[in-house]
Amino acid sequence: DKITKTVIEKSFDMFKDKDCSFSVNLSILDIQNSDVVAFIFKKLEESDIGSRVVFEIVESEGVDSYDELYSFREHIKLFGSKISIDDFGAGYSNFDHILKLNPDFIKIDGSLIKNIDKDDSARILTKAIVGFAKELGSKTIAEFVHSKEVFDVVCALGIDYSQGYFISEPRPCLLHNS
Repeated sequence: DKITKTVIEKSFDMFKDKDCSFSVNLSILDIQNSDVVAFIFKKLEESDIGSRVVFEIVESEGVDSYDELYSFREHIKLFGSKISIDDFGAGYSNFDHILKLNPDFIKIDGSLIKNIDKDDSARILTKAIVGFAKELGSKTIAEFVHSKEVFDVVCALGIDYSQGYFISEPRPCLLHNS
């Protein structure tokens, strides 16, 4: 609760004067916490950067009700914010709830991507996820793109965006354009 609010506060402060989008990771538990959700809505109301915020929801097993998530999605859309499902394809993937949520982005889990150049099963499943996402109108993001070989397969499958060491190593701070 306190950590999530701190991350949200620092993210909004860091990006308020920058001309770029940014992501904030949330768990289903965060979205089911009325204090955290009220804090997010307050930050969105106080700022004019809602259209640059992507809330990344970590896909979870064992969630009984997605009602809070659907309500959260509808409310943040009023501010122009976007939803991304993180780690999709890792373990349990509930396609029914993804259909109802209709996320802007689906991040395909690194466990499927990291060996996609050698693993036929991973490639077949990823191709199905990409087709599903395209039918929904969601953009796809490949995690763990660590080599040219993996990047080439990701591109051939029509995945929209890539992240990983082949693209760029993590950096301690944002680069400033001058």
